Amino acid sequence: MTAPTERVRERAQALDFEELPAYLYDLDALRDHAAAVRRALPERVELYYAAKANPEPEILAALGPHVDGYEVSSGGELAHVAKAAPGRPLAFGGPGKTPAEIRTALELGVRRFHVESAYELRMLADLTARLAPRARPGVLLRFNLPLSDDSLQGSSLTMGGRPTPFGLDPSEADSVVRLLTDGTCPQLELLGVHAHLASGPGAPELLTMSHAIVAWSLALAERHAIRFKEINVGGGMSVDYAHPEDRFDWAAYGQGLARILDAHPELTLRIEPGRALTAYCGWYATEVLDVKESHGEEFAVVRGGTHHLRTPATKGHDQPCTVLTSEQPWPHPWPRSVARRDRVTFAGQLCTPKDVLSRQVPAAGLRAGDRVAFGLAGAYAWNISHHDFLMHPRPTFHFLGES
Repeated sequence: MTAPTERVRERAQALDFEELPAYLYDLDALRDHAAAVRRALPERVELYYAAKANPEPEILAALGPHVDGYEVSSGGELAHVAKAAPGRPLAFGGPGKTPAEIRTALELGVRRFHVESAYELRMLADLTARLAPRARPGVLLRFNLPLSDDSLQGSSLTMGGRPTPFGLDPSEADSVVRLLTDGTCPQLELLGVHAHLASGPGAPELLTMSHAIVAWSLALAERHAIRFKEINVGGGMSVDYAHPEDRFDWAAYGQGLARILDAHPELTLRIEPGRALTAYCGWYATEVLDVKESHGEEFAVVRGGTHHLRTPATKGHDQPCTVLTSEQPWPHPWPRSVARRDRVTFAGQLCTPKDVLSRQVPAAGLRAGDRVAFGLAGAYAWNISHHDFLMHPRPTFHFLGES
């Protein structure tokens, strides 16, 4: 669903002008979706939420009963999530970890690290020996594995299979594993392999990747006569902004992962979705300030813009939206501006032509004072935006449903 839920629609219409723009999150819709995802997954698949997608404390709390833990990718995320979800398992990933961040992670009791390089592995081992010698945290070695062209179908962002700063090169696999098996790093426990290779594929493509990751990982373990306890096949489940009604097929994905696990009863798989869990529960609501024509095209200038909702500018798509016609009398002595064409492009208040939220939206009769709710705004929206450009007011935040 991208049209606002009834409670979101009512709140968007009821907000005072000064409260706009506003982020509206339907927490009940989020809980229902997360519960459905969990039901679709086999018992031996651990579900961690990638907090980078949306780290609002209310979002983290709503997901709590349905996830096994949270994946964090910086010291800031680590401290934030540890406070918002105390006592829950955390996995610390991401490139470029600093000694201070690893120190904080060890102090907070993090026992699962995604290691991106041999340098990072040695740093983690040294800090563990000095700061938490009895902890023996678990390590998943992140590898930048090769990808087939079939696996890349539908990918909007590729993290592996080509030169990137993410993970270890496969050519280093044997030498890095030996650091964890020959006594060089006795402070650490080798749990297995991590491979997040792409964002945006559908279930068939992600299952192809998962099979390849598991096969490669188990071959590595066999070469060293060891057993991996877990393999993390990443996240990246598709969210289609152009066709938001087309959802990722969690049922088929869960069935495919079950077949992998049936063949390897000693193994635990872990996935780390972010966007695919929270995108559908959020809306960015605002008001039309003006409607005007330029060179044969009509524009609706709305309060706010891509400094609040950067996703469409970053990804080059049109954010799905719903017009909420205002029933309130026009409060000004000057006349409303009104769309004269059938389609309108929604733009924000920034002094750049890139401040466009959605192009050529069917909105005949749109008027200044009408409100608009942009859907799929529950992930990578406010938290990745350039908030202070032009110093416009920040949006308000509203979490709807039982907390």
